[in-house]
Amino acid sequence: AALTVRFLTRRFIGEYGDMEFIYSHNLTVDGREILLHIWDVPSSQEQAEDGSSEEKRVQWADSFVLVYSICDRASFNILPLKIQFIKAAKEGQSQEKVPIVIVGNKRDLHHQRVVSSEEGRLLALSLDCGFYEVSAAE
Repeated sequence: AALTVRFLTRRFIGEYGDMEFIYSHNLTVDGREILLHIWDVPSSQEQAEDGSSEEKRVQWADSFVLVYSICDRASFNILPLKIQFIKAAKEGQSQEKVPIVIVGNKRDLHHQRVVSSEEGRLLALSLDCGFYEVSAAE
């Protein structure tokens, strides 16, 4: 949620509850106005629900940004299963590659890092995804 709010408002808010939100945002890309709808789901909520809700979100979306904390190995380790789920649901219906980006957050907390940048890059490469490391705080 912090990364989404930072992207939308350019402000950092450090604490969020486990709420699911859909945000709408206009963005200009290459001179074209684009309306984004961002369905932000905390991972704690995803783990507590059945697969049908996750399937609904996957079908709703055109692209995916999966965020993990570089300070939380479990948030990183769950990514391959999530990406396989997304690809099976989306690419099984068509031959088009679904856009997926993996983002390692909390780069500013390098002293608490447990997932290396190299691990993130290798995972993204092996799963044919984009990769970035960022800090919502910075």
